[in-house]
This record gives sequence, C-alpha cells and structure tokens, in this order.
Amino acid sequence: MPENITSVLIIYTGGTIGMVENSKTGSLEPFNFHHLLDKVPELRQLGFSISTVQFEPPIDSSEIEPDSWVKLVHIIADNYDLFDGFVVLHGTDTMAYTASALSFMLENLNKPVILTGSQLPIGMLRTDGKENLITAIEIAAAKNTNGEPLVPEVCIFFGNHLLRGNRTTKISAESFSAFVSTNYPPLAQAGVHIHYDENQITRTTSKLLRPHYLMNTNIVVLKLFPGISEQTVRSILNIPGLKGVVLETFGSGNAPVKEWFLNLLKEAVDKGIVIVNVSQCMGGSVQMSRYGTGCKLEDVGVVSGYDSTTEAVLTKLMFLFGHRYSAKVVKENMNRSCHTVHNCCYVQKIRTVFLKPIADDCCFFLIRLSCVSVFFTWPNYATSM
Repeated sequence: MPENITSVLIIYTGGTIGMVENSKTGSLEPFNFHHLLDKVPELRQLGFSISTVQFEPPIDSSEIEPDSWVKLVHIIADNYDLFDGFVVLHGTDTMAYTASALSFMLENLNKPVILTGSQLPIGMLRTDGKENLITAIEIAAAKNTNGEPLVPEVCIFFGNHLLRGNRTTKISAESFSAFVSTNYPPLAQAGVHIHYDENQITRTTSKLLRPHYLMNTNIVVLKLFPGISEQTVRSILNIPGLKGVVLETFGSGNAPVKEWFLNLLKEAVDKGIVIVNVSQCMGGSVQMSRYGTGCKLEDVGVVSGYDSTTEAVLTKLMFLFGHRYSAKVVKENMNRSCHTVHNCCYVQKIRTVFLKPIADDCCFFLIRLSCVSVFFTWPNYATSM
C-alpha cells in the first residue's frame, strides 16, 4: 500500500444497513460484505484504501452484549497501527450503548472510531445507509494540515450530524435523524461540506492506545414511575451480586420521599451498591440540591449523574466495576474522565484476558477492497483478500 493513501477499516457487526431484500420472500437478509462495492460503488471514488471485517454471523443490535464490545476492541487494537480510522456499522437500537462502552474501553484513542448505521437497508432505493456510510468513512479519514486525525474520538454519525459517542441517545425508530446529543453540541455537521467544530473535539496527549477488555454486567436500570411498589424496588435492589444501579428519576433528579423508598436506597448504598441518579428527561441535568426530594436522595448516598445519558452511566459502571474498583472509588470517579481514573488508580488486571482469543465461536472475514496488504490473524479469524 502506498504510504500516502489513507486507510479505513470498516467493521460490520450487523444491523439494518447491511441488509438486502430477498426478492422471493420480501424478508430482509444480511448481504455478504465481499460484495460491498457492488452495493456502494461510490466508495471507489473516495480514493481511500478500504478494508472490511464482518462479524460472522452478523448480530442484530438487540442481541449486542459486552462480549461484542470486547470483540470490537480486539479488532480495533489488533489493527490500530494498520489503519488511519475505523468505521463500525451497527444496528441503531443499541448503537448508543456500544459507542459509550467503546469510549471508555479505548483509552488514549488518537484515531477516529465512527459508528453509523441506517433506518432503511442499503439495498433499498430510499436508503439513508449510503450517505451515512460514505460520510462516516470521510470523517474517519479526515486529517488536519499536520496530518493528524480531525476527530480522534468514538462518535456516532447519523442524519448529517457527528455526535460524541457517550453523549448520544436514540430518539426515533423511523426518522433519518434518529440520534440526538441534547447536552453536548455536534462535533461536525455534514451538508455540501463537512463543518467540524474543533473547539468541541477532545484530543489526548498520549499516543499509545490502551485497550481494556473487562466489563461487569451486574448493573441494572431502575426507572421510576408513579405508583412503583416497595416490592418492585426491594426485589431489584436485592439482586444477588448487584454492583450498580442507574436510577432514572423525574425532572432534575427528583424521586418519591416515602420512608420505605429512602430506606431501601440507603440499605443498598450501605451494602456497597453504587446508585447513580440520571434524569428521564432528554435534556437538562440532575440537580439534587434544587428540590427537597433530590436532597433526600443525596442524603442517603445516591450519586448525581448530572447531564449524563443512561447509556453512558450504565456502561461506565460496567467498566469501572469490571476493573475491580471499590464502590468508594467508583463513586468518586463517576463524574471524572476515565482517562483520569486510569492515571490515578488503574489496577492492572487485564494480562490474562488480553492473551485470550476473541471468542471460541467467532470468526471474521477480512476483505481488501482496493490495495493488497498483509494482516496477522488469530486462529479464529477466517481471512480472504
């Protein structure tokens, strides 16, 4: 590969964007990414070296689990020095969860990791998939005058907006503008030209990627509603092995102040369960000191999630508890950048995990679309050029 050709790796996990309609049954089926250029011939005009990796079999986004995030981190880390940027094609239903998780698991990221997908399959006439894919590739390949990536972050590109991954939520099952970031401005907007807001884009100082592979799934989301019963709350807070709770409250962080409710929360906190307060509202922030009901939550040890999304808080709790931090350390760092967490109190526990294959039942297809290059493979990789 000529050194001056920008290279992008597309990782197809599954989702609507990779579907085509079966002419006989009318049902949607995943197409073989060996034939990506047949579906999107416009990719030839970009002038980039584009390769693809495909989950086999592709995963519906409703089936995504932390193991899938670990696989993605492995693929990105293994190929980090070979590509200038990465595009992850993903179903929309859980895309915001994956983007949030990757933002924590890819420490010191200095290259773009852009997640995108579509509301209509790429094989349909009115698909939004082609535009999302092409623009995501352009963003993943974009560099400044110094040859540095313009967006060295985990982001979601959808509906002409580039959004920070851990600030994004899906709001529509039908609109082509399916994602929003209500508490943080877009990093870029695509029209005739792609306009980047460089003041909003984070840059790291370290140049060495530090991938992480440990997640603890003993976390729950408890959404409050009028009439929620003591039995319901008690059952959830007494789940064996529970580590953390994302408490979705009303408005700016308000909740019932019934004695039984506050007592159950305090009992859970005293047992070492971290409870983080996030608002059910799409925009705004938790301010527990604003009203008396919020103050009572603070008094029993509930932590404010401020303006974080549920997806970000959930995956951050999984991440922090996955690294065996104590409840005290997790609470202290829920509102601190994970980069700071690692620098201050990182516990090295990933050596054995790092040496494990991605998954015993997982294989991937690696396809070179424009230039031929050599990739190392693990035993469970199936490759073709």
